[in-house]
Amino acid sequence: MRVPGENLRINGERLWQTIHTIAEIGPGVAGGSNRQTVTDEDGEARSLFQRWAEEAGCTTGVDQMGSMFLTRPGTDPDALPVMVGSHLDTQPTGGRYDGVLGVLAALEIVRTLNDLDIKTRHPITIVNWTNEEGSRFAPAMMGSGVFAGVISQDEAYARTDADGKRFGDELARIGWRGVEEVGARKMKAFFELHIEQGPILEAEGVDIGVVTHGQGLRWIEVTVTGEESHTGTTPMPMRKNAGRGLAQITELVHEIAMANQPNAVGTIGQVNVYPNSRNIIPGKAVFTIDFRSHELDCLNGMLERLMSEAPKLCEGLGLEFSAEIVGQFDPPAFDESCVKALRDAAERLGYSHRDIVSGAGHDTCWINKIYPTAMVMCPCVDGLSHNEAEDITMEWSTAGAEVLFHAVVETAEIVG
Repeated sequence: MRVPGENLRINGERLWQTIHTIAEIGPGVAGGSNRQTVTDEDGEARSLFQRWAEEAGCTTGVDQMGSMFLTRPGTDPDALPVMVGSHLDTQPTGGRYDGVLGVLAALEIVRTLNDLDIKTRHPITIVNWTNEEGSRFAPAMMGSGVFAGVISQDEAYARTDADGKRFGDELARIGWRGVEEVGARKMKAFFELHIEQGPILEAEGVDIGVVTHGQGLRWIEVTVTGEESHTGTTPMPMRKNAGRGLAQITELVHEIAMANQPNAVGTIGQVNVYPNSRNIIPGKAVFTIDFRSHELDCLNGMLERLMSEAPKLCEGLGLEFSAEIVGQFDPPAFDESCVKALRDAAERLGYSHRDIVSGAGHDTCWINKIYPTAMVMCPCVDGLSHNEAEDITMEWSTAGAEVLFHAVVETAEIVG
């Protein structure tokens, strides 16, 4: 199999400009981005991305979850495509690079192949997966999850946001509900470039992270129910304060995660307290717990301890406890041949690299269940992500995109 020579490089300045052009759609308030899934801003970014890809000679397909597939043809009409991409949706106060880098680096691969007049036997398909973030509609990685058969399309369509709007309705409203059956497309392999979203690569001065495993996660939505009453007239011993339940479970989550160091994390994320009035004792608290580990036994053990101890804490406070798992996947191990292609590409290009475990969930984690996949990461400043201050350098984005380019093109097989 021919591999691209080390002299084949992407146009790093063009990639950088493309990233910051799309960031003008749905700008945040502090330099980042707010393009939550299936909002008008998401729709506008999709249209711009589609125009760029079609100008580069790609044909567009959209499935019923709104995931976009932009294909550069190969020379063999029967060859399965090599897919590469990530997501364009962001957190409400997201950065400019999370997900977006992976989609636009995939576009840069196609543009570079065009510039160099290189043909591949396998088609190359750029993918923009719908609702990777899961911030507006849980669970995360929804488009890829339905594609991989781990989430039902009906369940995804029925999910509601904080305003009670249904995902399926919003997808149709912005005009990006496609006709293609979800999961009908086949692929040879899938690759994804992403910022690390952690501090390891920058701290160690390493150019490239070759992701060998991902963390599994359990998202639990907890409801603690007490009794609303007046803050000034209700004696302390007679209170059924849902806020106390929230506080004690917050400490419990921390204790559980610390007991499983260094292989686990645990966080209380979204919190809603009702009726959220300054002179009413909270009668209900609804909040999310995020447990993650790359070890399955550890992950399941954390969940079991929570479900054993949290109800007893609440019972001791006169409160009711209920919980629902709203998102979950087991720790994935990525395909060895795809991982090797990334590692070899970094070596060939002269970039320093190390193996790394992804602490965040990614679409690759779901696609890994059905097709060979791998991920490559570049550093980000201070490991900061899901924050408008998220930052990388053009040199980092270029290095990551070049490693991605070489692995994808090698897998797609150069012709001639």
